Amino acid sequence: MEQLTDWAKLWKDLSGIQNKAFARKKEGGDEDFWKHKAKDFDKMVDERWAKPDSSRDFLIQKLMDNPGSSLLDIGAGTGKWTLLVSPYASRVTAFEPSLAMQEVLKEKIHQQRITNVDMVTGNWPEDDAEPHDYILASHSMYGVGDFKAFVEKMDATAKKACILVMRAPLAGSVMAVAAKKILGQPYDSPNFQIAYNLLLGMDIYPDVVMEADGTWPGWANNSFEEALDEIKNRLGHADNDEYDAFLTELLEKNLTHEKGKYVWPAGNRSALVYWEVQ
Repeated sequence: MEQLTDWAKLWKDLSGIQNKAFARKKEGGDEDFWKHKAKDFDKMVDERWAKPDSSRDFLIQKLMDNPGSSLLDIGAGTGKWTLLVSPYASRVTAFEPSLAMQEVLKEKIHQQRITNVDMVTGNWPEDDAEPHDYILASHSMYGVGDFKAFVEKMDATAKKACILVMRAPLAGSVMAVAAKKILGQPYDSPNFQIAYNLLLGMDIYPDVVMEADGTWPGWANNSFEEALDEIKNRLGHADNDEYDAFLTELLEKNLTHEKGKYVWPAGNRSALVYWEVQ
């Protein structure tokens, strides 16, 4: 009989691979990885948010149905969610470790004359925050190996409900095919599918809102060699050529060459996970 997947171990293992891949990109760079990248990141999210999305509509509606509520935005980044919800909340706290990300948000707060947003420098779940009605973590949990601790602290800090927004990779994506061959299962990084099973194991039975308007746009590399290096790094094989032939063939079949760039097909959509605290 098929044995149960150890979802906690799978999350931890994939988080470790992702953190090592991220560390390789930081080698020789600034201590704050986002020091020279925060504005580019902000622009990328702007492009992804150019079309309406059901997860944003869901959260705004929750705040409208519960006027006067406060919200804590864990890993706020440049503040896309913070700024989105600020007109509908009494108070929003942007909880973010990167000072470079905070600077972009501060500039926007000043430009838009927003008065109900506070900023706290910290890493979740190591650092504390005051209780808020709603706790939101959007794509900010992947680097934390102990998903259960991340969620338990959210649950203990929320007065009304918790919200996770996570990538939900497509079953047939390039990264899924590569991960299945190299890692033995179709996930190259922590994601919604693993988290959902972990939540069920914690006796949390959340509502799920899938991104209604399709997938994220595919990313691009400047050369085929760069694309190969990227997929190897993401899968923890940056210094290993064992699967180079397989990965080269996979990329040649799936990447398109557009305006001097090697463009990946779409491979993710977003899922919003919501539960009310007991």
